[in-house]
Order: sequence, then C-alpha cells, then structure tokens
Amino acid sequence: MEKKNTFPINEKEQENSCSLPVWENETDRQLYYMQKAGEHVAALKEELGRTPTCCVVTFGCQMNARDSEKLVGILEKIGYQVSESENSDFVIYNTCTVRDNANQKVYGRLGVLNGYKRKNPKMRIALCGCMMQEPSVIEKIKESYRFVDLMFGTHNIFRFAELVNQMFEAKGMVIDIWKDTDKIVEDLPVDRKYRFKSGINIMFGCNNFCSYCIVPYVRGRERSRNSKDIIKEIEGLVADGVVEIMLLGQNVNSYGKNLEEEITFAQLLQEVEKIEGLERIRFMTSHPKDLSDELIEVMKHSTKICRHLHLPLQSGSTKILKAMNRHYTKEQYLALAAKIREAMPDIAITTDIIVGFPGETPEDVDETIDVIKKVGFDNAFTFIYSKRTGTPAAAMEQVPEKVVKEGFDRVLKTVQETAKKQVSRYEGMVMEALVEEVNEHDKTLLTGRLSNNTLVHFPGDISLIGGIVKVSLDECHGFYYMGHVVS
Repeated sequence: MEKKNTFPINEKEQENSCSLPVWENETDRQLYYMQKAGEHVAALKEELGRTPTCCVVTFGCQMNARDSEKLVGILEKIGYQVSESENSDFVIYNTCTVRDNANQKVYGRLGVLNGYKRKNPKMRIALCGCMMQEPSVIEKIKESYRFVDLMFGTHNIFRFAELVNQMFEAKGMVIDIWKDTDKIVEDLPVDRKYRFKSGINIMFGCNNFCSYCIVPYVRGRERSRNSKDIIKEIEGLVADGVVEIMLLGQNVNSYGKNLEEEITFAQLLQEVEKIEGLERIRFMTSHPKDLSDELIEVMKHSTKICRHLHLPLQSGSTKILKAMNRHYTKEQYLALAAKIREAMPDIAITTDIIVGFPGETPEDVDETIDVIKKVGFDNAFTFIYSKRTGTPAAAMEQVPEKVVKEGFDRVLKTVQETAKKQVSRYEGMVMEALVEEVNEHDKTLLTGRLSNNTLVHFPGDISLIGGIVKVSLDECHGFYYMGHVVS
C-alpha cells in the first residue's frame, strides 16, 4: 500500500513498540486507539473543567454523510460531546471536491475557524475526505492554513481514532494521506443522524473514469463489501429501529464484480428484501451503461424497493457523452428509460445533468432538452461543468461562460416545466410516506417522503416521526406536496 506524507507513529510508541499489543485485525487495533484517544480527551476535560465539544461538517454526497456518521460515532466513543457549532473544541470538515466551489467553501470557512482558534488555543481542526486526496490542496493547507492540526483522506478514515491519538501527541500538523487501499474495516462505531433510516456502504471507489470526474482519483478503485457483512449490518440496524436503508456506491450496478462470491447487485437486493422488519430499500447511484434487465425485474416485483431510480444522464448529446466517456448513447439512454417505465409505470426517475462540458454547442444542449422532455424526469440536479485539474476534460477546450449560462438557463427551465407536470400526476391520491422530521419552515407541519422520493408536508404530531403513514396528496407545489394524514 502506497502512502504519501504519512506522519510516523508517535515517539513514545516508537520507543516502546515492543510493548504494543498484537492485533488480530484492524478493528481491534482501532478499538485500542479509541481507548488511548479517550485518555487524552479525559485529560482535556479535566483541564477545561467541562466536556470537550466536537463538530463534524459534511460537504458533498451521501457517501460523505455516511462517513461523517462514522466519525461522530468514534468521537462520542472517545468522550466528545457533539455540537452543531463550529466554535467547538474539535472541528472536522469532511470535504468534497467534485466541483471547485466546494473547495472554495472550505477555504473560506477555515478562515473563520482561525479566528475561533486564536480565542481558544486548545481548539483542534481536522480536514478529511475527497479534497484531501489532491496533492495541491495539501500543499496549500500546509502553506496558508498552518493552524490545521490533522489531515487525512478517503482511504484511511477507519484509522480516525489512531490519527486523533497521534494529533494529541504530535508537536505539529499530522498528515496521513493514502494513495489507495484494499481494506474494508467492519464493526466500528457509528452515530446515525436518523434513528429510523440509514445509509449503508455496499462498495467503495469507482472504475468508470468519466472524463470530467475526479472521484476515481480520490476514492480509488471499486471494492465491494462481502454480502454477509452487509446483511449483518442491516439486520443490526433493523433491530435498532431502522425501517429504511439506502444502499450506497458510486455505481451500485458494479457491486460484486471484485468479490470471490458470485453475486450481482440485483441478487444482493433480493437478499436484503428478506430481512424481516425492514420496510423500505433505496439505492444510489446506478450508471446507465450497466443497469441490467435482472435489476429491472427485481425492482418490478419487489414490495420493499422504493419506486425511485436515480439515473444520471449528464448530457443528451451522443457526441458529448462520448467525450465524457459515459459508454452509452442518447438513443440507448432513451431506450433504457422507456424499458424502466414500461416495467414500472409508477416509478420516479431523477437524474444529473452537466451543462457547459468542453466542446458543447447550443445544438448539444438542444439534444439534452429533447431527452428531458421525452423521459419526463421527476427531478434533475443540473450543474454547470466544473473544471477539475487532473481529469482529461480539464485539458479540453472550454466553453465560453456566456454560452454556458445561456444553455444552463434553457435546461433548468425545461427541467422545472417537465418535472412539475410529472410530479403533479399524483395529486389527489393517497400514498404512504415515511415521516422524517418537523418541517424546517413551519413547525406546525411534519415532512414525509413518499416511496418515489417526493416530499409531502402535512399537519401532525411529532410522535409520527419515524413511522410510515398514509397521506392524502392534496396540492402539488412543483417538487413537493401539501397534504393530510388519512386514518
């Protein structure tokens, strides 16, 4: 395993390395370092005269959100009190680098943290996640943000407890960035954001190398978890009150390809469906190039798999799709969407669209708009192309900003028009919703999520949160509904 900028084992342990325990596995190793880190936190508590606080801020995707739950679980285990304030004793930014503006957000917020740290010299700051896998970022942090205490990447997040221990014992910045890994470490602490639903990593990394995307470079190659470990984890979650799970992977359709056991993603879904007490199954993300007929059939006949499929289009132009290295054409995508709709007429299809990819013309944008109209997406996440250094697309001729904006506005307008029509087809129906939380804007309302991923807001008692209730969809407001509970 190749590493870069790795901080060595602290001097005290180096001197007494012969006295260190011999661990049977990585999990036991990290449990040992949780105990060691806990001793440092206990000492800090005594020094401060209060329980030290921590705050984990997540940027990016569901994979990052799940990683953050693991970080919080370990922080609680070693004695920190979780806070939502970034003016805490330990702040961790779990970063995203899919788009450049994500990087700029982190740099901006680090400036704020510097002010907090000047007032609280005992404060510690850590950076982790995808952004840390970029060598240029590491150099910038070392040069311009020397008050950061700890940096680590995506491949060694399971060593968080060990790295925290090093951070407490180090005299300077601790940097531990791995180029890659083949490790999958099970059974470490996790603190879920929701008691009734949870994300589940079924695989890590990506082998697709889309020409615009930096993810394969920062997340590494695909590694699938053993199906028995996945099932065991879900069974444990269900026993703890979880009714809905989200299976996570950069491309779930590739699940199982690197395992010794012969298993496809569709077969994994069938095994997950057998778990008693589990009510809903979601997954993300499916790549159009290898979404199988087997998967469509499993979804069609399932009583637990939600009627929602996120199927990233990225562009409707075959020319641009080829330049993106997406491995399908416009016609193939349309045929796949039609096949899915035929098998499941009630399914909601959502997508991702990039506007302004190098070489894109207004005519290419027309092709994308044509696909939007023909498929009828329930929602689309539309992005302006972001140049990422190190990707093939970064070396291509870029589209003028004015042309990009014009294309983006046209695509967004089409998405809004078609999605509103698509979502409104449920108006007046009664459907089941998982009640997730009190509405952010109106505390008299609850917010629930339908099987098709559409949100519905309705009056109700907080005791309903975490349960599945029948809701009348009274009024469609574009991408969401207003409704009421039906007894």
